[in-house]
Amino acid sequence: MNIFVAKLNFDTQEGDLRYAFEEFGEVDSVKIIMDKFTGRSKGFGFVEMPNDDEARDAIAELDDREFDGRTIVVKKAEPRENRGGGGRGRY
Repeated sequence: MNIFVAKLNFDTQEGDLRYAFEEFGEVDSVKIIMDKFTGRSKGFGFVEMPNDDEARDAIAELDDREFDGRTIVVKKAEPRENRGGGGRGRY
């Protein structure tokens, strides 16, 4: 399951995030999204966990909890094409 993590501390490292999620099971990958111009974290990222039950446990336990000095948001990532709003439409 691909998990979206938001409201991260800008100093949080991928290893810190991996460690937090590994308490619930195997983690395939962790990616904190970086600003391509400044090189700083954008404050959100993704964690991929192969076991959906473990991923759901991680979401339930970590959502709306304090992590690295910030209260984070953790939820199942939505596919890009299913996200609503944003951008300018053409008529």
